Amino acid sequence: MRIAVTTPTGNVGRHLVAALLRAGVRPRVLLRDPGRLAPEVRDEVDAVPVDQYDADAVVAATRDVDALFWVDPTTDSADPLADCARATSAVVRAVTENRIGRVVFQSSVGAEKRHGAGEIDGLAHTETALDGTGVDVTHLRCGYFFTNLELQLDALRAGTLQVILPLDQPMAWVAPRDIAEVAAARLLSPAWSGRCVQAVHGPADLTWRQVGAILTAATGRPISVERITDDAMRAQLQRAGMPDSLVEAVLGMSTGLRENFVPEQRRTLRTTTPTTLAAWAYDHLRHRIDDAS
Repeated sequence: MRIAVTTPTGNVGRHLVAALLRAGVRPRVLLRDPGRLAPEVRDEVDAVPVDQYDADAVVAATRDVDALFWVDPTTDSADPLADCARATSAVVRAVTENRIGRVVFQSSVGAEKRHGAGEIDGLAHTETALDGTGVDVTHLRCGYFFTNLELQLDALRAGTLQVILPLDQPMAWVAPRDIAEVAAARLLSPAWSGRCVQAVHGPADLTWRQVGAILTAATGRPISVERITDDAMRAQLQRAGMPDSLVEAVLGMSTGLRENFVPEQRRTLRTTTPTTLAAWAYDHLRHRIDDAS
């Protein structure tokens, strides 16, 4: 089986590449700069330099591929939804012209809303576009990544995380490595076809209050969580240099899931993955915080 993996150095992609290698598959990996691959990985994969916004390049890089793991590339441009649409056009062309048999797409909890969830709306667009190709596709509706906390090391060192969600609102939290294992299983399994949605919810839904307590215990640092207003968070993002349209797209990922949102797939054995936030924070996050010190 010839499997192509996008974003192979990302939080999920690097674990997916390792899982495929353990399964005996030599994946084709698509990324802007193959030099970013870990040295021990470079000789084990077929690396192709690709800009995922370049449809011609994506089509060429996925020729003769049987299955594709697709992640919409991250962007910090003024119009992230437009960038997502460009990447979506590229993958649709590749799937159609190369007759790729199956796709596993890294989506997000909230994409089922289709509209009103900020940047997640871009993932919803990719879902519907892939559905329109008629390819066998699994959309991985992932919870909130543990690794998002690594973007707030300064706040964690200071002992306070600021959020705009209610502090007692539970949501799914998940380890990227667990997402990779689900993706590998889907890519390698012949037991499914058609359009599938596979939620990846982590081991438990957690409130931000619970997250603060877990991080305090795991890191040995007192960490509290404070809810601030949307306008206060908007001002913070603007001070960080984000253009207004990107600010609203980022805020929308929280505000769009704040009022009476229920994921399309409930928590079951099938949607629950094992790695706990406590274990991940103890193994990884506490070292990052200490290094930042």
